[in-house]
Amino acid sequence: MTLLTTWPDSGPDTLLLRTGEAAGIAAALTPAGVRFERWPVRGGLPAGASAEAVLTAYAPEVARLTAEEGFAAVDVAALHPDGSPGEEAKAAAARKKFLAEHTHDDDEVRFFVAGAGVFYLHVDGLVHAVHCERGDLLGVPRGTRHWFDMGTVPSFTAIRFFHAPDGWAATFTGSDIASRFPSFDDLRAGRPA
Repeated sequence: MTLLTTWPDSGPDTLLLRTGEAAGIAAALTPAGVRFERWPVRGGLPAGASAEAVLTAYAPEVARLTAEEGFAAVDVAALHPDGSPGEEAKAAAARKKFLAEHTHDDDEVRFFVAGAGVFYLHVDGLVHAVHCERGDLLGVPRGTRHWFDMGTVPSFTAIRFFHAPDGWAATFTGSDIASRFPSFDDLRAGRPA
């Protein structure tokens, strides 16, 4: 279930907001310049669908957003470990890369075609944990401090949008704030930090 959970950045002991309502999520994130939308879910796409099949299925939405925002590149990122040797280590390395707070010089815009992940947005003294699932589009403005957790058993397919044709690179803040908040797995299980 798509879910927004908000705490003060001092820690998760005080719950400020929890909602799964799309309009409520969008309203809570708009003051931070964050875009949240629900797109129609296209059936018939298996978890391992090719990038071409994914982009074809969502061509109208991709074209609209690209025209509105002036994106120069669009691609598909997918991680669906199959249990084969080395896949768990590859997934763990991919997860670890994004668990520390960082920023980008470009917007980070993702549409979840399948699976789930949590974007943690550190804005104006708050931490917003946005648990995104199939059908969710999240646009994080450039320079926003954030981190991303795909869980210990990651499984997702996402369309990514870039203003710069070569994508983006992360600039890490050096903060340990991410270690003080519930993980993807904790949030999915309903456990506190």
